[in-house]
Order: sequence, then C-alpha cells, then structure tokens
Amino acid sequence: MEKSQRHGADADPPGASLHSGNPKVSFVEALRFWALLGFISFGGPAGQIAIMHRELVERRRWIAENRFLHALSYCMLLPGPEAQQLATYVGWLLHGAWGGIAAGVLFVLPSIFVLLALSYTYAAFGEVPAVAGVLAGFKPVVVAIVAQAVLRIGARALRQRAHFLIAGAAFVAIYFLRLPFPLIVLLAGLTGLVGPKLWQQGFGSAGEPDEVSGADDHKVPQGAARAIRIGILGTLLWLLPLLTLTSWRGWHSVPAQAYRFFTQAALVTFGGAYAVLAYVTQSAVASYGWLTHAQAVDGLALAETTPGPLIMVLQFIGFLAGWNHPDGLTPAASAVLCALVTTYATFLPSFLFIFIGAPYIEALRGNLHLQSALNGVTAAVVGVILNLALVFAAAVIWPHGLLEATDWFAVALCGAAFVALYRFETKVPWVVLAGGLVGLGRVLLFG
Repeated sequence: MEKSQRHGADADPPGASLHSGNPKVSFVEALRFWALLGFISFGGPAGQIAIMHRELVERRRWIAENRFLHALSYCMLLPGPEAQQLATYVGWLLHGAWGGIAAGVLFVLPSIFVLLALSYTYAAFGEVPAVAGVLAGFKPVVVAIVAQAVLRIGARALRQRAHFLIAGAAFVAIYFLRLPFPLIVLLAGLTGLVGPKLWQQGFGSAGEPDEVSGADDHKVPQGAARAIRIGILGTLLWLLPLLTLTSWRGWHSVPAQAYRFFTQAALVTFGGAYAVLAYVTQSAVASYGWLTHAQAVDGLALAETTPGPLIMVLQFIGFLAGWNHPDGLTPAASAVLCALVTTYATFLPSFLFIFIGAPYIEALRGNLHLQSALNGVTAAVVGVILNLALVFAAAVIWPHGLLEATDWFAVALCGAAFVALYRFETKVPWVVLAGGLVGLGRVLLFG
C-alpha cells in the first residue's frame, strides 16, 4: 500500500501527492484553486462535483480517480452539502486540517457575499416594478426545478414497491399531517433498519458488492483522543456564538432562535438542499412566521443564480427572518446578523463530520443494516421533495389562494422551464436567468 493513500493514524505529511507520479502540491497552489472554485461552482451538487472531478482528477491530476470516488462515497453518507464536504475532504487529504478548512471555507465564501447583496436588494427594493418583474419570472422556474428534482431523485431512489410506500407515507406525513421532518427521517430510517430484506436491492449498492476502488486504502485511527479533541473544539466553536447571542440579544431573540434552529437543520439534511428546504420552510413559515412560502420560492431562485452550495438558500431565510423581525436593531443590521448566524450554524457541522468522521466511516461501508436505514431515508426524501414542489406550485400559480384566479403566465413559464431542464438538460443558472429576463420584459412591455 502506498503511503500517499493513507490517512488517519498512518497519514502522510500534509501536502503529499494523492496521485501516483505527480509532484507534491503546494498549499499556495491549492489555495488558489479553492478560491477559484468558490466563484465557478454553479450547477448544484452534481455540477460542482463534476467541476472538481474535471479539475482535480483529469486536468491537475492531484488525486487519483479511485481516491476521488472513495472520498465522494464518504460524503454521500453524511448529512449536509456533499459538494462542500467533498472539497473539505480533498483539502484535508492534500494538506491536513488547514487544507480542509481552506477548501471548505473558500467553497462557500463568495456565495455568502453575493447572496447577502441579492437578499438586501430583494428586501429593500422587491416592490420596485422592475425587480418584482424579475422575481415573477424566477418563481415559475423554481417550481420546474423542484419538479425535475422529484423525477430525478425518484428515478434513482424508488426501485421497489417498498420504496414507493415509504415515499408515499412521507408525503402524507409532511403534507397532510404536518409531521416534522426530523421525525419523518427517523421513522423512515427505522423502517429500513428493521426490514433489511425489503431493501437488499437498495439504491445501487445495497445487496450488491461494493465496487468502490481503493476501499482498502484507509486505516481507522487507533484511539479516540483525536476525535475527542476535535469534538471538544467543535462544541466550543458552537457554544461561544450561542452564549454571545444569548447575553447580547436574549435567548428568545430571532438571532438566537435562528442559531439553534439551523444547527438542528444541519444535522438532518439527508437528501440535499431540497429536502432540508422542505423542513426549514415548514418551520420558518408555520412555526416561526419568519417569511412566507412565496418568499421561500424567491430565495431558492436567488440561490440558484449564485455560486456555491444550493443550501445557501438557508442564509436568505435567515436574512429575511432578521429583516422582518429586527427586534431593536435596524432591519439591515438584524438581517445581516441572522444571515451570518444561519450560515455559520449550517456549515460548522459539515467540517466536524469530515474531520471526526471520515477516518471511521470506511468501517461502516458494506454494512447492510446501515445501508438499509439510509435507503429508507432516501425513499422518504422523495416524498418530502414532492411536498415542496406542490407547496411552491400553489404559491406561484395561485398566489391569492386555490379558489382564486390562476396565473397562466406562471403556468406557461413553468412548463417551458421544465422542458428546458428535463428534455434539453439546459444548465439551471441559464434557465433561472432566462426566466428573470422574461419576467422583466413582461413588466416593461405590459406594465
């Protein structure tokens, strides 16, 4: 076994190459790439992973194909944004903890500032006719994006009758019974765990041999001292902001509530941004009253047009929570505070999952019971995303209620966007921008 393919207790010094025959990658060179990636990572998780594969494996040859796929398999088992976690993981493999921190932070950093600017424009000038027209064009496109996600994820996840039953039950639970998303995830996971025979065909790997190359290249670290140290540090990094917010604004203030709520959300984001958005929207609209369903649609549209992980839509929700409930601050100051608090709480667990869990997750691969539980969760996610699609469609197509007039402009634009995405596989940012231009043109031409 080559030293350059080991980590954990037997890890090479930071900077060791992970591709046979390739010279050592300097930290500065890697830093330049991670900074660039933060500005070009459009296209959602699939597009971002494709960019990293092309740049890291094919073009720069910093990491071998099997090593990249193995790292990706780790990240797919974790809650949170898998593309950002993959960048963190590869950065860690190349240059240790500081490499992982640099890669993970720079992957997100540009989108933080871009989305802050867009969120302020939306909140301050959203009623201006031209801005409102652009947003009116964005919204139907978002409905089409979520509908496409239902079909895409469903085609991969629902392969047996049991899968459809789980998805249907999850839809009923969240749409009609209003059960909380974490409870649905727990019940779906338990269903998969207690019935492994139902899931042996799984989602591509359960019941089949694990064909991921390089599975023997990883050593589980001896002893738990390293994991305990990181866990203590992570706990302190989480507690200090909470104590600061509580002493400054109060336990029941919106920033403190947002910090606690989005931390919880970060721990149940199996299924990606669409699944967590369904959960967050359910709570932020119904329980906290931070924003409306229509505003959540707008936030997803803005997030789709920015680089970085799609889960950045949560920052928009945090921004509006602060803007709508300034609680003694100016709306702008409260909004920025809540937005940054939301982003910090969303991504801190992702770093901890990588730095603590990655060396151990390999030991769980091929475990039928674990895969069965994950298969149950994945099936439930389809039903949860279907709920999101219907809620968003109702907010866009019948903005004044189901018994009121239908917005046929939204229906037509939604259909056109769906065809572009599903039939012609047009890139998401281009479809979103085209929808905005159509909405703007409608306002300019017809008022």
